[in-house]
Amino acid sequence: MTRFSSFDQRRYRVVGARQGYGLWAPTYEQTIKPDMDRRLPERIAGVDWAAIHRAADLGCGTGRTGAWLAERGVRAIDGVDLTPEMIEQARARAAYAELRLADVCATGLPTAGYDLITACLIDEHLADLGPLYAEAARLARADAAYVLVGYHPFFIMRAGMPTHFDSPAGEPLAIDTHVHLLSHHVHAAHAAGWRLTEMHEQVVDEHWIAIKASWAAYREYPISFAFVWRRR
Repeated sequence: MTRFSSFDQRRYRVVGARQGYGLWAPTYEQTIKPDMDRRLPERIAGVDWAAIHRAADLGCGTGRTGAWLAERGVRAIDGVDLTPEMIEQARARAAYAELRLADVCATGLPTAGYDLITACLIDEHLADLGPLYAEAARLARADAAYVLVGYHPFFIMRAGMPTHFDSPAGEPLAIDTHVHLLSHHVHAAHAAGWRLTEMHEQVVDEHWIAIKASWAAYREYPISFAFVWRRR
């Protein structure tokens, strides 16, 4: 296992995902950058979004991914998240057929019920990737796609920066962060019966720096990645 503590340059107080996202929920939409999660799916060529009948959005958060999918014609989307405060924001978007408070690795959603599964910016909070890939495989129909967007391990290690936010009291807090090399994803995916069909990476570019000038120090660092998996 690659431990984040070996790279941590911020030394913020660490909280678990449920507590952290509960505190972050009121300001999450104002602080997350679209380059982190929304630009990468736009590059995906191998998924016909408008042909998707039902999608499962694991770790749906405030509903950013669900709204993006709905805008592209996905007919029905079920969302799962561990944090009630995030679920309430997702509900306000009216993009989901169902929203469920549950663990992304044990969703309770129907087996083989989905032709698309998504997971966005959640894998770094899991100590073990295996259960996430296995749950996605359980949910998937035979021809399903699994799209996973993650916080790039290179950035986590090189910048020494965990997922973090400022609490309502102004204290910077880190949400428990784990480093998963890209090979860790491949091993977990293969064990669950997935094959990789597409991959993209987002770097800190001029567009990003125009939004947040202080990130010029991280110019050209890969900040996020997207995998597209298909059932083998």
